[in-house]
Amino acid sequence: MERLNCKAMGEFDYIIVGGGSAGCVLANRLSTNPGNRVLLLEAGGKDDYIWIRVPVGYLYCIGNPRTDWCMSTQAEAGLNGRTLKYPRGRVLGGCSSINGMIYMRGQAADYDGWRQAGNCGWGWDEVLPYFKQAEDHFEGPSAYHGSGGELRVEKQRLRWEILEAFQQACSEYGIAAVDDFNRGDNEGTGFFQVTQRKGWRWSAADAFLRPVRSRANLKIETGALVDKVIVEDGRAVGIAYCVGGEQRTAGARGEVVLAAGAIGSPAILERSGIGDAAHLSSLGVAPLVDRPEVGGNLQDHLQLRCAWKVSGVATLNQRAANLFGKALIGLEYALRRTGPMAMAPSQLGAFTKSDTRYATANLEYHVQPLSLEAFGGALDPFPAFTASVCNLRPESRGTSRIASADPAEAPGIRPNYLSAEEDRRVAAQAIRVTRGIVAQPALARYNPEEVRPGAAYQSEEDLLRAAGDIGTTIFHPVGTAAMGSVVDAELRVIGLDRLRVIDASVMPTITSGNTNAPTMMIAEKGAAMILAAARG
Repeated sequence: MERLNCKAMGEFDYIIVGGGSAGCVLANRLSTNPGNRVLLLEAGGKDDYIWIRVPVGYLYCIGNPRTDWCMSTQAEAGLNGRTLKYPRGRVLGGCSSINGMIYMRGQAADYDGWRQAGNCGWGWDEVLPYFKQAEDHFEGPSAYHGSGGELRVEKQRLRWEILEAFQQACSEYGIAAVDDFNRGDNEGTGFFQVTQRKGWRWSAADAFLRPVRSRANLKIETGALVDKVIVEDGRAVGIAYCVGGEQRTAGARGEVVLAAGAIGSPAILERSGIGDAAHLSSLGVAPLVDRPEVGGNLQDHLQLRCAWKVSGVATLNQRAANLFGKALIGLEYALRRTGPMAMAPSQLGAFTKSDTRYATANLEYHVQPLSLEAFGGALDPFPAFTASVCNLRPESRGTSRIASADPAEAPGIRPNYLSAEEDRRVAAQAIRVTRGIVAQPALARYNPEEVRPGAAYQSEEDLLRAAGDIGTTIFHPVGTAAMGSVVDAELRVIGLDRLRVIDASVMPTITSGNTNAPTMMIAEKGAAMILAAARG
């Protein structure tokens, strides 16, 4: 092993870098056999913050350096020069500890597309068993859902008249009501299912890690900032990392698995000399494998947060407008684990097509009984709802690449939102579709008045400018170590032995919906691949 002036922590069969959604699944599965010695390294801290548990606590976790890496994008031309905050989980459970808790698999066509692109074994029929295997669905076992698994999936514990009216307006517009978005075709409108248990958040750490933390063969280190993979003779043999200022190494008898996410994993690859050779050389990193695709192919869902002022109906803007209202909300949650404190950030969903050229739904709505100028800001001082809409399959591609060899320095994140002509066309049409839904009779009695982007935006040029002004990330970065270019269909890094990437970064194309459930599925399937390889 490479000789470094640091403390050696011994050898393990498997080293997992990243204790997020994928890493928790991997740690559970790879340590099931007591003969496997497993090390899990998490750069963030423990998930013992109360606001991780309470569903509404995402408001206090996102943007909080205790639980979020608080990254930002570079200035985005497609967003009229704005930069965006780019939340990434900084605790055990990763983004599943701070995200919106929505359980969404995407569409069967997403995975069949992966398979058609040459990634054998990743079609819908092949990945569905891995979704089901981990699931404990509130309706019990069925052809599409599992029961008794670690990941609890429940209905939301709330009711809002304005959301029910929006769902009815969708039906009047031609978007039929559905009771489950997770059967392979998510077109329709309904309430999101969530990763909660009895009104509490149920993160990947809750589901997969906490029940097995006492296993003698599983070692978990938090505050472990990974520098690089140690490579000898074309094979990953360990990890170099730092804890509390102390430099350490750990050896791997079997495999090293990067599960640090779509931003973290490519950064570790680059610091290990795996990436664009010219870029790495410019930063003083010795190139080991010239792989320019590392950190490229970044895809994300850009949401356009359209909002309408209403009258004659309750929204959270009024209910949380004063101390008395907030006290009632807190009391309801304390007594029943229901109401606004049990809410996911988005409650009602809708999937539809921006126009008839699409074979499957290409728009997703996250509808909320509230409105605000920007995420984390104050609620507007009037009753309102938000219909946030995103293009599910953007053609724009960005990058996330290290700007320094220092692992403590954040990479340069450039999503390149709205850089593709088709994405701009869909953005403008998405606002028009949203206006068409709100114009239906079901919402008329509430006198909706558009406040964002505003009715004055009508022309194509106006709508594109509006999209740039109100567009923001919905926190779904994927694709930066994609199957077919950086890893193969077994998630092995091309050009090296005993090194895999198993997280959202391996998605060749983004799924048609929220990305947390697909990430955990990837980890389930990836763990099975690792164990199968060990059996020979």
